Amino acid sequence: MDNTSPQPATGFNRRDLLKAGAILAGAALLPNADVLASPTAAAPTPAKDKVSSRRKLGTLEVSSIGIGVQNMSRKYTTEVPNRAEMHRIIRSAYDHGVTLFDAAEAYGPLEVERILGEAVGSFRNKIVIETKFGWNIDQKTGQRLPGLNSQPDHIKLVVDGMLQRLRTDRIDLLYQHRVDPAVPIEDVVGAIQDLIKQGKVLHYGLSEPGLQTVRRAHAVHPVTAIQNEYSLLWRGPEAEVLPLCQELGIGFVAWSPLGIGFLNGAIDANTRFAPGDIRGVESRFSPENLPGNLALVQLLNTWGARKNATSGQLALAWLLAQKPWVVPIPGTTQMAHMLENNGADAVRFTADELKQFNAEVAKIQIKGERLPQAVLQYSAVEAPPKK
Repeated sequence: MDNTSPQPATGFNRRDLLKAGAILAGAALLPNADVLASPTAAAPTPAKDKVSSRRKLGTLEVSSIGIGVQNMSRKYTTEVPNRAEMHRIIRSAYDHGVTLFDAAEAYGPLEVERILGEAVGSFRNKIVIETKFGWNIDQKTGQRLPGLNSQPDHIKLVVDGMLQRLRTDRIDLLYQHRVDPAVPIEDVVGAIQDLIKQGKVLHYGLSEPGLQTVRRAHAVHPVTAIQNEYSLLWRGPEAEVLPLCQELGIGFVAWSPLGIGFLNGAIDANTRFAPGDIRGVESRFSPENLPGNLALVQLLNTWGARKNATSGQLALAWLLAQKPWVVPIPGTTQMAHMLENNGADAVRFTADELKQFNAEVAKIQIKGERLPQAVLQYSAVEAPPKK
């Protein structure tokens, strides 16, 4: 998950969530074999660029490392990537073992799904496409309308549009992007069940949901995956979300697993962010907090030298070592970064190494919030009761 000139009205991603949240007074908005600790010592494994391991999200098998295509229509740094190059990265990701591709109607809006659909036609049946609904977006124009919209009829309309944009007949994993506080989750899941019966959706999940909403949804129809932010920089899911996934047999997909470039060394103590860059309004990247927080990157660099891996690869490998059903989806618009991310699949921690690494991480206090409160208010929301 990534600076200059304001974004046109047609662009929509996490950066837009921040803009919208800042003016949110009223309604406008927004917006690998698994890498587990081994009990025996192992020599550092040279990083590779292919993902060979597979994991299970519920019953759905995916590559141990996926790819987020969110910024392929417009980067966090606000420039527009070359479309043909984005196609090439997507296809190369597949050639290098990646089978999980993450999109959303909100990214673009709508445009990222088109880019992904254009790229994967020749191997569509060999990959898992996951995408998300839930923001109030006009399906014809891509215009962002106020608030959220998970009304059942709207969900079905959105999915029909997704299928056209993705050039496919089904969505492998469909998420509610954020819980709608106006719609009972039972009604949401009921609409998804209808889509499953029609063959338009195969599995579903929830992104940044409230815990009780997960339980209620799961009671209606099994939840395949929860998608939340999770990384060494933000470990919030460890307290309650991961235990809930363990209890219910739900997979976990980690977005922003590299902390928007922080964990792979794209930011230093002198970094300042241009208008439009999401990191400029996250207090964890403020001039006051950056120097101290960079101790985490320094630690990753030290361990990377020891393990013959980059800091980003170490950060992804650490995520994989947490649970066998955790799958990170690092986003990128650069071929070299995609290949580097794949190399995390070859990195292993022994049990002793993981214990030592965690002890050293625990000494580092990360200061600052991951998002402004106006945006955080959309996370951990509980759906209203079913009447």
